Amino acid sequence: MKHYVLALVALFSVTTASFAQTSKVAHINVQQLLMDMPEMKAAQEELKKLEATYRADIESSVAELQKKLVAYQNEAASKTAEENKARADELQSAERNIQNAEQAAMGELQRKQQDLFAPISEKAKVAIEKVAAAQGFDYVIDASPGSGLIVFTGKDLMADVKKELGF
Repeated sequence: MKHYVLALVALFSVTTASFAQTSKVAHINVQQLLMDMPEMKAAQEELKKLEATYRADIESSVAELQKKLVAYQNEAASKTAEENKARADELQSAERNIQNAEQAAMGELQRKQQDLFAPISEKAKVAIEKVAAAQGFDYVIDASPGSGLIVFTGKDLMADVKKELGF
């Protein structure tokens, strides 16, 4: 058993050493690259505008609902139980409509974000691949925070990729 473990350790050491000698590895903070891209900034502004539009519509609906609630509360004593029940049902329905509108807006914002960000991510990926190939790198590791990369002292492709993208 001891020989088996030693053989595995030796094999792993040889494999790791040959990988390090034959493979060229670079890194890039993809998250930072995307945030620096002018297209991403424009996409984020477009999303902010869309979100503000949805928010204004929903806030308007909430204000209308609140007005009705106050009016119905003030008039409740002069109405019949049936009329008050109908008004309460109307308020609940309006509240559900607002909740549905909020969920629909969130879903639409997520779809729009995906539609806007996908081509930007693809453009960045193509530029990274082009620069890596031109410089002879076999692997490019994402150095974004939280990516699991702890030490990255090799070649950082950020400046070269930005140059490739034209900024």
